[in-house]
Amino acid sequence: MTIKVGDRLPDAVLSEFIEVETEGCSLGPNKFNVADLVKGKKIAIFGLPGAYTPTCSAKHVPGYVAKAAELKQKGVDEIWCVSVNDAFVMGAWGRDQKATGTVRMMADGSAELTQKMGLELDLTKAGMGVRSSRYSMLVEDGVVTRLNVEAPGKFEVSNAETMLAQL
Repeated sequence: MTIKVGDRLPDAVLSEFIEVETEGCSLGPNKFNVADLVKGKKIAIFGLPGAYTPTCSAKHVPGYVAKAAELKQKGVDEIWCVSVNDAFVMGAWGRDQKATGTVRMMADGSAELTQKMGLELDLTKAGMGVRSSRYSMLVEDGVVTRLNVEAPGKFEVSNAETMLAQL
């Protein structure tokens, strides 16, 4: 069953590659419980099939990086990019996309969160395994308040402009 507006994000663990050591976060991959991260925050989350893939690299991530200040002006505390990749790949892709410090590149390496939300996309025939559908959502204190899921192969409703218009 696919997650819907009004649902709470399911319990899951995401990983993030940390570039600069801070209190509580060491260099390299760090694991985070989703429920802890969303507590008391408004977060724009967008999911996509894979790091370094054409639409994801040319449009999806750059759009959220470019619109980050506007999203934050409208009350968004954090912006997350979630993909079924490992934290090393997501960290490298974030550096390549100049997203570091702007968009949190969150790895859902085993598709735990993606599958619990019912947003998985089976790309096994294309040699990519189980991936994430392309989507965006606004989450307030752990509850989904906006949800935009793309039809397979489309990029029309999960972009940063749509999210901005919904705020």
